[in-house]
Amino acid sequence: MERQQRQERQQAEFQPPQPVTFTGRKTLVATAIAVVLIAGALVIRPARVDDDPRPPGPTERAASAVGMGSPAASVDLAALIKDREAWLRGHAEDHGSWAVLGSAYLEQARRGADAAWYPKAEKALKRSLELRSAEQGNFDAMTGMGALANARGDFGTGKKWGELVRAQSPRRWTAYPVLVDAYSGAGDYKAAEKAMERLVELRPGLAAHARAAQVYRDRGWREDATASMEKAAGAAKTPAEKAYCLSRLGELAWERGETTEALRLYEAALRTDPAQPQALGGRARALASLGRAGEAVRDYRMALGRAPVPQLALELGELLESLDREDEARAAEGPYTLLAGLAARDGSQGARGAHGVNEAVVLGLYEADHGDRTSAVRRLTAEWDRHKSVQVADALGWALHRAGDSESGLEYAKKATDLGLRSADFAYHRALMERALGDTASARRHLQEALRTNPGFSPVRAAAAREALAAVGEPGAGGPENVLPKGKWVAPDMSQYIVPAKPKPKP
Repeated sequence: MERQQRQERQQAEFQPPQPVTFTGRKTLVATAIAVVLIAGALVIRPARVDDDPRPPGPTERAASAVGMGSPAASVDLAALIKDREAWLRGHAEDHGSWAVLGSAYLEQARRGADAAWYPKAEKALKRSLELRSAEQGNFDAMTGMGALANARGDFGTGKKWGELVRAQSPRRWTAYPVLVDAYSGAGDYKAAEKAMERLVELRPGLAAHARAAQVYRDRGWREDATASMEKAAGAAKTPAEKAYCLSRLGELAWERGETTEALRLYEAALRTDPAQPQALGGRARALASLGRAGEAVRDYRMALGRAPVPQLALELGELLESLDREDEARAAEGPYTLLAGLAARDGSQGARGAHGVNEAVVLGLYEADHGDRTSAVRRLTAEWDRHKSVQVADALGWALHRAGDSESGLEYAKKATDLGLRSADFAYHRALMERALGDTASARRHLQEALRTNPGFSPVRAAAAREALAAVGEPGAGGPENVLPKGKWVAPDMSQYIVPAKPKPKP
């Protein structure tokens, strides 16, 4: 009896739990907590030694840009150079740091258009190769040597370094910018196009799209060149990279004859990165074409004050000449005097002038128009033996014409213009050779092409082209001789050529 009562009390005390019901708010909270826990389990990992939440500093930014073949800011480059020089004073056997330092010196030379950095770059890169040879796979130093050779205008050596890297590591993308520049400078444009396509396939980005723009420009595909350069600008991340792309877009616009657009792009590049002598020289070129000669002279002098680039000196001298200020161009500190000194010094040092830089094309054009024409032919003939690019072909053809051999000069002018590059200077040079040889129709066509491509391509030659076109005149009425019959036209007898129709079979 007691046992039965005890069981009844236990059953009365025991109550089954109430079922759990979820409201909408509880469901959302539970879901959110589960998502957070799952995400935390996937993301959270133990801290590593190289984790650094801080943004990259100047040294890291410059090292990344140098490694990617991209432009770097002057301040960042200076920090990288100082850092690597200090490191190497205590770690002189670090071949990797020597390669980085050499590439930083090279980029500093490119940024400031200052060839005095080239010997320092060469010394650092060679030291890296002494510590770790090319056979051991010192690819950074090898590509640096190739880029240095291209910057100096020694495209044959640049080609050798690039092909050596490609042979040892075909998928190493850093070899292909060197190869594109070397093949283009040497005049092997088909090989340059293949190397560019491989580069875009392996590593699409700023370096690849910039090389693609250059290849397309050399082939005369101006729209494709502009589109590729715009892609490069889209891939740019730092102000130095953006300014570089804007300056290159300005060059392409200038060559198309879009002077106002070129001026806008050059000014945008200078606002983004004021320490750019190339953009400053480009703006001077555009201002001169727009008739703003005083501002153009100012910009040319500022650019030459930063870096004595022979091409800018030649353009300033011709601008002063067009303003009837040739005595100023030939003064002791004038641009023509600077070029004459470079020509004399480079002539005594062979193909490679000061700091190993090859300026044969610019100096040859200067001598052909303002100096010793025989020396120009000799200099450019030697350059043609080394590099058969369209720039060398045009300069050599013009030097031969100025020396009195227009027939031989025209053969080189055809090599320069027949590839497809649209250059007002090239068309103008060819037109004057054809005019000297009595080919009036071809001279008229190429003079029109020069002025149509870029009406203000030179303060001296553009005006001379308009005068030459006016002197050549328009073609005579009636078309070429013997196109129309002299007497009354009689229809020829064509019966012998008519095949009689076969009779249709009856159904």
